[in-house]
Amino acid sequence: MVGETSTWSRALLHVSPYTFAAIGIAISIGVSVLGAAWGIFITGSSLIGAAIKAPRITSKNLISVIFCEAVAIYGVIVAIILQTKLESVPLAKIYDPESIRAGYAIFAAGIIVGFANLVCGICVGIIGSSCALSDAQNSTLFVKILVIEIFGSALGLFGVIVGIIMSAQATWPSAV
Repeated sequence: MVGETSTWSRALLHVSPYTFAAIGIAISIGVSVLGAAWGIFITGSSLIGAAIKAPRITSKNLISVIFCEAVAIYGVIVAIILQTKLESVPLAKIYDPESIRAGYAIFAAGIIVGFANLVCGICVGIIGSSCALSDAQNSTLFVKILVIEIFGSALGLFGVIVGIIMSAQATWPSAV
């Protein structure tokens, strides 16, 4: 060990692949919930403010809050899928290239899903806020803006799809 240089790549190769996989799963669910909460905050504050002018909008604009909540559910679903990809590997094979690749694949899938859902939650929150404010002014705009909100929520689904495709790359070495 004396005389050898220390590099980031060398340090990262000595961290257990299970650690990276667990961090990826945590990021998937944690950042997705953060995106949902942020979107609910944006939508909810505008909805409460706009409901002062037009109380009729409160019940039908709750669909925007439901869209934001779906973002958190996307993160939970992918976290469960990623958790099923974890397999027990003998200690002798924990640093095999297959194990390291599987750990990094789960880590990368978690990051992609988490941050795609963060952006999706903010996007849906902003559109939901606009929907509530527009509906308070002109009720004919509700359905038109709701269609845009549905397209905004597709961002989270794209992240889920990419996360599922990436999780297919997580193959741990066999115990034999």
